Amino acid sequence: MVLRSVIRNFVKLESSSGILLLIAGLLALALSNSTFAEVFDHILHLKLNFGINSALFYKSIQHWINDGLMVIFFFVVGLEIKREYLEGELSMPSQAILPVIAAVGGMAVPAIFYLLFNFNEPLTIRGWAIPSATDIAFSLGVLSLLGKRVPISLKIFLMALAIIDDLGAIIIIALFYSSNLEILFLLNVFIILFILYLYNKSNTQNIWIYTVLGFFLWIFIQKSGIHATISGVLLAMFIPHKKLKQNSLLTCMESKLHPWVAYLIMPLFALANAGVYLGDVSLKSLTNPVPLGIMTGLFFGKQIGVFFTTFLLIKMGYARLPSGSNWIQIYGIAVLTGIGFTMAMFINFLAFANADTYINEAKIGILIASFASAILGYILLNFKSSRN
Repeated sequence: MVLRSVIRNFVKLESSSGILLLIAGLLALALSNSTFAEVFDHILHLKLNFGINSALFYKSIQHWINDGLMVIFFFVVGLEIKREYLEGELSMPSQAILPVIAAVGGMAVPAIFYLLFNFNEPLTIRGWAIPSATDIAFSLGVLSLLGKRVPISLKIFLMALAIIDDLGAIIIIALFYSSNLEILFLLNVFIILFILYLYNKSNTQNIWIYTVLGFFLWIFIQKSGIHATISGVLLAMFIPHKKLKQNSLLTCMESKLHPWVAYLIMPLFALANAGVYLGDVSLKSLTNPVPLGIMTGLFFGKQIGVFFTTFLLIKMGYARLPSGSNWIQIYGIAVLTGIGFTMAMFINFLAFANADTYINEAKIGILIASFASAILGYILLNFKSSRN
């Protein structure tokens, strides 16, 4: 009973999902640098097929997490984007312009930083999108540690910005990390999407119809050469939702799936992907193009891109400061967007598939920049909040 009560109280904390994500990442690092490293790596690469005799289903545990469970993560992200577009912060142009433009700046400037160090490197230039991503759970988790000392308007601003950032990452994955497109399977994808459109148009609320169609969409998307996770986002766009209706299929699915994503899928992803051997890390290795591009992109590029686009929009009169906030807090939020972690790790595996050296270098860059951004962002926001 005591354990159940502790777990219930932990889940109620706003920052709990971010804390769990951090624990999973640290555990992955610890295991990768312990005597259990070989066993841990063997488990991650253990192949499963669930009794289905097909290459499509014969994947390692790590691949099932990245190409299977993460589809659910992207599905929930898609539901959040659709809901915000229909009735949230992104539903009115006057409200949406600040987080949208700030997110664009926060994606473009980090990519420029990365390219400055990798422009003449044909093997590493594919990683340009890695520092463009923001980890919504981790960044909101850090912000939540400050409780009521931070105005709710800042939390809404960061959430809207991170959602747009996720949308940008999804578009980047679809456009730049898909290859060898198969036209026949793409036609099947469009057929499934048309059927989903018809069910959405008729406001069908049967969850099993969307589940079955989503499963076939996942298969055809993979076969077409597009990354599997895009199927989750596409499916989410066709889940019916009526404005301000609490019991729509979209709100029901989002509320039921969100805890599974926050407390199981994302920590599992961090556990499976954040591990890296630190024995070979040195100051010299950190100056290699990949980690240097990612560290400068996430830590400096993110805060510069987000803060200065926000500053310009407000000074030019196109937007207003979130209510109850000030410029130091806005800068603190801009710094927090440098927490790339899970989304950056995900793009890392797409960019450097089968190139373990670059994957590990990128992981180190992501971890250093993400933790530095979390610490500095927290200090800035806590300092200003404690003085109010």
